[in-house]
Amino acid sequence: MASKKVKKHVKKFARKNPTVFVVILLILILIMGGLLIVDYYNIYDLGIIDSEVINDNNSNNNNNSNDVIGDENNNNENSNNNNNSNDGVGDENNNNEVIVSGDLTVAFLETGNTFTGDAVYIKAGETDLLIDAGSRKSSSVTIKNFIDQYVNDNVLEYVIATHAHQDHIAGFVGTKTEGGIFDFYDVKTIIDFPMTNATSQIYKDYVAKRDIEIENGAKHYTALECYNNENGASRIFNLSDDVTLEILYNYFYDHKTTNENNYSVCVMLTHGNKKFLLTGDLEDEGEEKLVEYNELGKVDVYKAGHHGSYTAGSDKLLEVIDPDIVCICCCAGHDEYTDNPLNTFPAQDFISRICKYTDQVFVTTLATETGFESMNGNIVITSNSTGLVVNCSNNNIILKDTEWFKKNREWK
Repeated sequence: MASKKVKKHVKKFARKNPTVFVVILLILILIMGGLLIVDYYNIYDLGIIDSEVINDNNSNNNNNSNDVIGDENNNNENSNNNNNSNDGVGDENNNNEVIVSGDLTVAFLETGNTFTGDAVYIKAGETDLLIDAGSRKSSSVTIKNFIDQYVNDNVLEYVIATHAHQDHIAGFVGTKTEGGIFDFYDVKTIIDFPMTNATSQIYKDYVAKRDIEIENGAKHYTALECYNNENGASRIFNLSDDVTLEILYNYFYDHKTTNENNYSVCVMLTHGNKKFLLTGDLEDEGEEKLVEYNELGKVDVYKAGHHGSYTAGSDKLLEVIDPDIVCICCCAGHDEYTDNPLNTFPAQDFISRICKYTDQVFVTTLATETGFESMNGNIVITSNSTGLVVNCSNNNIILKDTEWFKKNREWK
């Protein structure tokens, strides 16, 4: 009854004073709108509404093509897996544009001696990963000294050993006095090569140290188990919110070869739309198969196969990946493997092929008459929403502008 009386009085007042009634109604609407705005910001301040969610939604509505080097040519970059539509990163409704919220650090390391070897450290959020630990047992300390700038919990979430050669696994073993990577860190997951012809002592030592780490709780998968999603392994590992590591298919994971290098574990690291290809010591036959069995697409960073050997970085691979930056882990000019100066790492043939795609080529170490010194030193690439930044520990001089190159190689 009371509500009917109120309605009756309101209608009567509105008929007699229409102008005043409209003004009062507008005032009430403004007051209610103000209260809603205040309430929204109180919720925002309390953290109920996440500012990152708002920013991401706004970013998804903008066509920002400057986040990734070469992005305008890469609308399908994230379809990395062969016949697996769920393996790509990002939203297919946004031309595969992916919002990058954090930083990724990829470091191609010197190994502390005159011998060529691989060691690549990756930091993604709170996840730490090491791919290979060459070139000699004593390299373990050099690698550790770098990693400890980033790792403060003594844990490596992932370790990958690409193949059974000394210059890729010796640092996992270490020396009797200093120890190796498996001694220094609590490794959570170990991924390594499914096949090998190796019978060397360093290979046996690697297996022994690896198996101790497994006994202490580390998970162990071969790259083939990862690719096939078998025995608890995954083809794609989420290292952080927007960083994935994909184990690519190498034909020689399950086919014999006399070339140990072609057993190498090959991976694609993806951060947003930026891609890093690492192929161990894969050589031309292995690269041909890699292209055949994987949808690689253009990459932003390519770790030169087999240290920039004349047997790697084939045209069949390069014409597919079209790299913007190439990082070579080697001791440039050292005659460790050949007496032909043109075939010492990085070889002239490799340079002649890569120069058609980019001049942004960096090399870790340089051989000297008395030993070795840093060329670029540790090559550290940071990836974030604005692009890629290269910062080397010694200098950022690209290979073709170095004094060694001018005396020993040609850019052609």
